[in-house]
Amino acid sequence: MSDLTVEMVQRGRGPSAEEANRRRGIARDMRSAREKLTSVTGLERAFDYELLRLYAQYRIGAGIPLGLFAVAMAGASVFWVPHVVAATWALCVFVAITLISTASRRFLRQDPEEVSLARWRRLFVAGEAVQSLCWAAMIGLGATGGRTFALFGLVIAAAVATMLAATVPAAAVAGLVPLMLATLSLLAFSQHMDALLLVAMAVGSQLFFMGLARRLYTSTVGALQSRAEKDAIFAELEQAKANSDEARRRAEEANLAKSRFLATMSHELRTPLNAILGFSEVMKNEVFGPHTAPSYQEYSTDIHDSGMHLLNLINEILDLSRIEAGRYEMNEEAVLLAHIVEECRHMMGLRARSKGQTFHDFVDDSLPKIWADERALRQIVLNLLSNAVKFTPPGGEITIKVGWTSSGGQYVAVKDSGPGIPEDELGTVMSSFGRGSLAIKTAEQGSGLGLPIVKGLVDLHGGHFQLVSRPREGTEVIVTLPASRVMDTLPAVDVEAEMQPAAVRRPARAA
Repeated sequence: MSDLTVEMVQRGRGPSAEEANRRRGIARDMRSAREKLTSVTGLERAFDYELLRLYAQYRIGAGIPLGLFAVAMAGASVFWVPHVVAATWALCVFVAITLISTASRRFLRQDPEEVSLARWRRLFVAGEAVQSLCWAAMIGLGATGGRTFALFGLVIAAAVATMLAATVPAAAVAGLVPLMLATLSLLAFSQHMDALLLVAMAVGSQLFFMGLARRLYTSTVGALQSRAEKDAIFAELEQAKANSDEARRRAEEANLAKSRFLATMSHELRTPLNAILGFSEVMKNEVFGPHTAPSYQEYSTDIHDSGMHLLNLINEILDLSRIEAGRYEMNEEAVLLAHIVEECRHMMGLRARSKGQTFHDFVDDSLPKIWADERALRQIVLNLLSNAVKFTPPGGEITIKVGWTSSGGQYVAVKDSGPGIPEDELGTVMSSFGRGSLAIKTAEQGSGLGLPIVKGLVDLHGGHFQLVSRPREGTEVIVTLPASRVMDTLPAVDVEAEMQPAAVRRPARAA
């Protein structure tokens, strides 16, 4: 049992939050690297599928507009080519559009987990090349006089092909190369400068469309990565919420187990303590005769004092446990706050005089009664005075104030001239078993439960607890009770007048 270390205990409780986050980050990076190594494009598999899915959706949506555009081009070309040639070209374009649209629909119907991305990517690249070759065949429509018209059609076809295939760069290249070669072939039919400039402009615009397609691909990949990061954050938030719910459930179970343990152990501890306190008090007072050795009386006194300290500690722990669990039973009645403060000051007077401390009372004796738990108020005042006496140096002063608040309530304030509490330690002293550094060096030892119990009891009364302290300037604790608990003095009731008949009382009121 002596070999048990803090590290072993922490290991048994599981990894810390920082360690868990670090492990999740490493696992996520390894998974991402593995998917990138098995991907053709260097992206994760989910990104590859999304890019192909976008390409398929674009191609399906553009099928009808491209068909209408092919009809318009074929209809316009009948002015300088035979009808059969125009119809044949349009039919070839229709077949290419139908094939790639059908393939796209089939791709979307498949299960994303079972689809072969490499095979479908090759199929789409081949389909894009075939369709581009069909569009490039329009060069034959302008061979006999419509070269400018054909050049215009090639530029539009290049723009459409590169934009639709932007999410699959290889397909975009496969769709642009045939159209660019067809555009350059127009140089063989004319040597005029105007024709050369038109061809150069057409090729430049096609290259521009290719660069634009590359930018679209980059922005699409960035959008997919942003969405993936957002989904990952949402997943982590859901996991964190699930962990928080589980931690809260375990905390509630632990709190219930603690309450049950304290309820059981309170009896088990108090029973032997009562015997220890009783017998030690008998031996301390030498009820059955003097001790043979003088040290025995000193030992019995130490045993009795230690037992009382342990009993008080057990009672404080039980009180704090009941307050935190919301099981503290309030026995409310009409009490005088000034009277309770006076009794508690008298009880603490002996300890204060032994240290040469002086009490300064500023108590308003005209305060009416308040509706509160007398035992709880007595415990509040005793804890405050005990802390003041404990932390005030010999010869110091303790100020007690009791009076009205600006809102009509009542307050009690206890101020000492002790070492004070630094601002960064106020949260520590208000926590269970928390004690300030200056208090540990200069004051008596304590359990650190006094102020948490006081605050819990004040909250049960609907009051307000305020702690004001500065190092080496002392500490002041102000407890405020709401105006709703103040019992205003009511006028006396005239019993004889109330017992008279109504007919007799009515003339008296009229007079």
